This record gives sequence, structure tokens and C-alpha cells, in this order.
Amino acid sequence: MGTSVQVKPLCGVYNENPLSYLVSIDGFNFLIDCGWNDHFDPSLLQPLSRVASTVDAILLSHPDTLHLGALPYAMKQFGLCAPVYATEPVYRLGLLTMYDHYLSRKQVSEFDLFTLDDIDSAFQNVTRLTYSQNYHMSGKGEGIVIAPHVAGHLLGGTVWKITKDGEDVIYAVDFNHRKERHLNGTVLESFVRPAVLITDAYNALNNQPSRRQRDQEFLDAILKTLRVDGNVLLPVDTAGRVLELLLILEQYWAQNHLTYPIFFLTYVGSSTIDYVKSFLEWMSDSIAKSFEHTRDNAFLLKHVTLLVSKGELEKVPDGPKIVLASMASLEAGFSHDIFVEWASDAKNLVLFTERGQFATLARMLQSDPPPKAVKVTMSKRIPLVGDELAAYEEEQNRIKKEEALKATLIKEEELKASLGAELPIGDPMVIDVSNANVSSDVAGRHGGSYRDILIDGFVPPLSSVAPMFPFFENSSEWDDFGEVINPDDYVIKEEDMDQTSTRVDGDPDGKLDEGSASLILDETPSKVVSSELTVHVKCSLVFMDFEGRSDGRSIKSILAHVSPLKLVLVHGSAEATEHLKQHCSKHVCPHVYAPQIEEMIDVTSDLCAYKVQLSEKLMSNVLFKKLGDYEIAWVDAEVGKTESGMMSLLPLSTPAPPHKSVLVGDIKMADFKQFLASKGVQVEFSGGALRCGEYVTLRKVGDASQKGGAAAIQQIVIEGPLSEEYYRIRDYLYSQFYSL
Repeated sequence: MGTSVQVKPLCGVYNENPLSYLVSIDGFNFLIDCGWNDHFDPSLLQPLSRVASTVDAILLSHPDTLHLGALPYAMKQFGLCAPVYATEPVYRLGLLTMYDHYLSRKQVSEFDLFTLDDIDSAFQNVTRLTYSQNYHMSGKGEGIVIAPHVAGHLLGGTVWKITKDGEDVIYAVDFNHRKERHLNGTVLESFVRPAVLITDAYNALNNQPSRRQRDQEFLDAILKTLRVDGNVLLPVDTAGRVLELLLILEQYWAQNHLTYPIFFLTYVGSSTIDYVKSFLEWMSDSIAKSFEHTRDNAFLLKHVTLLVSKGELEKVPDGPKIVLASMASLEAGFSHDIFVEWASDAKNLVLFTERGQFATLARMLQSDPPPKAVKVTMSKRIPLVGDELAAYEEEQNRIKKEEALKATLIKEEELKASLGAELPIGDPMVIDVSNANVSSDVAGRHGGSYRDILIDGFVPPLSSVAPMFPFFENSSEWDDFGEVINPDDYVIKEEDMDQTSTRVDGDPDGKLDEGSASLILDETPSKVVSSELTVHVKCSLVFMDFEGRSDGRSIKSILAHVSPLKLVLVHGSAEATEHLKQHCSKHVCPHVYAPQIEEMIDVTSDLCAYKVQLSEKLMSNVLFKKLGDYEIAWVDAEVGKTESGMMSLLPLSTPAPPHKSVLVGDIKMADFKQFLASKGVQVEFSGGALRCGEYVTLRKVGDASQKGGAAAIQQIVIEGPLSEEYYRIRDYLYSQFYSL
């Protein structure tokens, strides 16, 4: 029987809600993604709360709220405590994204779902893996191997491959096959016929224009606004797609010597870019190469100014400018406030680069036609004054006193326990309260606990925060060199280290951004005041898709190429999910599932795997050939049994007929084109074939998306008159394969 695989969606099926799925492999429970949305609605997380205690490991695929936003809350409230696995950028940028959300919320509400400490402790136990690194699970997960692979879409974005007993379960959501300025395309196409593929239908109905056309329209819209003295607001995420937008603007400004100011405004803006500068090896080949050759770091932004507070933006001189501000949903953060200020001026432009999350202000403004006016809540935090401040301080003093009393009580109990045994019966400090005249006020105020406090008529002053008797002198031991010390008192415990270092983690220089720091460290008593406003929307509103996900047409051809044995569809509108399900049932594989929330589906493969032993006799006659890092060989054998009853492969009793030559390997025409060009051959694509030199053409034949999902064997046909050029190109072609 194959490896047992079950999938249970916890959030994000038949809609665009955040992503979170439980995948069980032979009883080992993976929670893949732990997303939340910009509303931070706890009711979405109920299914997660029911299974949190059974989770054995957590895999994160992308560093945005939709994929990891619920992690701090779930760890604090649901007892989710499994180890977390992610790439370094998903870990770092995810942490900053959550900081930015918390700080944006805290500025405008008494946000209490999680704190900065909750974020730190949630991200504290993340194991960071590099792309293609195989990580072997241990204990209950013995035999399971996980590996992150390039997904595109966001920096560090991951396609997770989980393998057990030779069967692959692949989780690939929000991937992008197109190469971008800062990211390579996904490697999903390199997986062929996995046992299970879990993917999303989010973009199944969308088709996109070419990148060049889209970039040009984007820049044209921005420049048109700036040239009539308008401002441009781009509501963006904290550390995700905004990186691509920054590079587009940065490069265009440099090439065209433009001087309009560009600002990137989030609470963690400078930390984000500092980290991103150090993540070049996670980015596209072109960025890595240019750094290798010229030490030119693409994210040393020369035309973009990083800001971490709205005050800094207000000091900027008047004049047309571009501001990229978080959050993309316009629900909170700097983008919300700037929108309210700029919306009523017809010269300004609000340019959306991603679909607004459901029921957010951004989604409302993207409707067709857009609303003429919208109701918004403007909130801000102001310091307490007068009576409110006095009441707040009184409450704080009361809390401090209570805490101090508690601490004293505990100390007293400890002292009594340690010294009680040593006190002689006639000790003058031990008083029998039963016949003493203790002030009822003293006994009552301290709940009768302080029976040691006694002298007729003595009442401790109200301002005292601790009982005044008894007093035990803590005598130290001395030797010839001074006081005897206990070395353990001077060792910093690991948990203390963790606490001091977690906040430092938030930033390469060991500090959060100035704006964030002022908010965290600012202990000034404050309150939030809110007012309802109606904003008349006169500015231009434009939506352009810079989400960096493969479009519908590409998804279909990639799925046909991967050709999984079973396909599970998640995350996408009901319409998109149904559309992709129908298409894949016909063209990709017969087993396509689209489960509902909390519906457990069994996608165990029907393949039966047998373990066989290779007999020494057989292995001694096998001829291996090197294939890259591997060695391969033909094996002709018959199945027998060993003495222990295990199946074994034995040499054939009659010699096997000779094998035909086989070429092993796969070739991409685009890569081969580059290879030929490097050898000085004139080469170009023409009508789906590769024209090499004057007379020779190469083309692939055979359909990779046959009905039933069985990928036909693709052949490469080389055509042309027999000539020196023909043989030379054929040799180059053969050199790309291994002959066996």
C-alpha cells in the first residue's frame, strides 16, 4: 500500500480567505501555512483551533499575512507549539510584516490580539532551510523528508516537497513561472508525476498582458499624474511585492534622470531594505550576477527615500511625489491616512497593484464603477491630560502596589520556610498574635496576612508598600579573599538571553526603526480617539496586476506538464475553483479534488510499493555510468525470495538481449539556444522550432498533455541536409544528454 495522505483545509477554499491546510502523511500532521487577513477576524481561525494541539510541524510558504499572519495568535491562544520550517527570507520578512501590522493597529486602536513579544516568541523556533535542502524529520516523522523549492511571487517564496517512501506530496500555491526583476521563476515544472499536488485556483480565470506592456502602462500612469502636479499613492504590502515595484521605479528613474521624489513608508521600512540587501542569493540570476561582477547591489536605493513615520512625510516640501505605503488593503497603516488626505483632489492617483482583500476599503475602491464617496474611520492616539491622566496614574499606582505586596508575600513565605526551623522558641521577634493588640486596620488592610507587624498602636503609613517587620539580616560567608560568591548567580540563563535578543533580531543594527521604537518605548499614557468621515473620491483609481502569480493559461499548461496522479485545488473563488477543476479533470488527471473547510479527503496513491533486496551476485555484474551527481545502470533480474522471506532480485538464468541506446536527460529549447549561441552558432526561434545556422532546425514533437494525464514521451527532431553543420549541431545536442 502507498503512503497514506490526507488533506483537510482549515481556511481558504472556494474563496479568497487566507491559506491554512492540514496535511497528514502516515499520521504525521503538517500544518501548511497559517494565514490571516487584514481584518484579523478570530472566527476564521476556529477550524485551526480545533486541530492546533495535533499539529507536528508547520511549513510556511510566503512571508505575507495571508500565509503566516495567524502564527503569533495561534501559538498564544490555541497552544500551537510545533516546530516551524521556512526559508530565511520568509522568516525575516514575515517577522517584519507582523511588526508592521501590530504597530499600524496599535496606533489607531487598543489592539490586543497579540503583542510584539507574541510575534517574537512565535518566530523564535523557526528552522531556516535553503532552497533544495533536504531536511529529514525525526521521531514521529521518521522517514519523511521535506525540502523548500523556488516558488517565485515573493522573496523566499516556497514550493514545499514532502517525500516518504519515494512518493512526493507537493504544495505549490501562489507560484510564478515568469522571471521578474528581483525573482527567478518557479521550479514547479521540474517535478514530474508526483503522487499528490496541492495547488490554488486563485488566478485560474485571469490572463495577463506581457510584462513589458504592463510595466510601460504602470510608468505612463504615474508620470501622467506627476506631470500635472498630482501625487501618486501606491498601497503596498510590508516586504513582499513592493520590492518589485521599488526596482521598476528605481531603474526607470536612473535611466531617465527623473527627479520626482519617491518615498517608501512603513513602520519597518529601513529594516526591511537592510535585510533585503543581504538576501541577494535568494533573488534572480541577473541580480546575483550583477553583484558578482560589479558589486552592484540592486537594493542600494538611490532614488527612493525610506521613511518610518508620517511626521517625516509631512516635512517633505510640497510638490508632486510618489508614496508607497503599507497596508495594501487600506484598512490601517499609513496608506489609509494618506488616502483620506489625497482622495478629494482630482489631480492625484491611487494605483492599486494587487486585488484588495475581500470586504476591505481597497476592494471597495476597485469595484466597477468605483464609489463616489466612502465612509472611513480616522483614529489617532493622543496623550492623556487632566482628570484622565490622574485616573490613569492612580490605577497604575494601585497595580504597582498590588504587585509589590504579592512579591513581598512570596519573599516572606520563602524566608519563613528557610528560617522558621532555625528560630528558637523564645525568639523576641516571634509574637503570639492571639493575645496581642493588633490594629484591625493593619490586619484588615493586608487581609490578616501580616501578623508579624505588631506594636501596640503601631500602624504602618499608607504609603508603605511592604511590611516593616520582621527583618532578617542576610549574612554572607567570607574567606581570606573577601565574600564567597556563587558563580551561578553571574551566568546569564539561556531564556534571559532569548528575551534580550529577540527584539534585537528585528533589525540588523539591533534596533527596530526609529518610528517603531518611539511607539514601543513611548510609555506616555495615551488613548485612541476616532471620528467617522465621508471621503469624496475625486482622485483617479487604477488597478494593475503586479501580484506576481502565474495566470490561468500558464497554470493549466504547468499542471499538464507536472501531471500529478492526484490533484487538490484550494484558495480561489468558487467560480475559479470549479473552472480549474473541470479543466484538470479533462486534461491533467482523472483524480481532482476541491474539498470544503474541515472536509478530510484521502488522497493516498493507488501505487503499491514493494521493497526488494538486490543480491550481491546481481550487483557484481552491473555496469554503472556516471550521470551528473548520480550513477545509473541497466538491471536485468528475476524476483526471488531470501531465506528471511524478503523479496530479492537475482541474476537472470538466461542472458538478457542487448539494450537499445537510451539518451537520459531533459532539455529546454531556450537553454539549448543559449548554449548554441555560446558556441558561435547563429540561432533563433521561428514558428515553435529552433533555427540553427542556415539549414538545420530542431523541434520537439509529442504532446505533454495527453488525455488521462499520461505525459507522452517528447522527441526532439533534427532536420536539415547532411552537412558538416548538421553533424556539428547533432553533436552539440547529444552532449546535452547522457547515453546509456
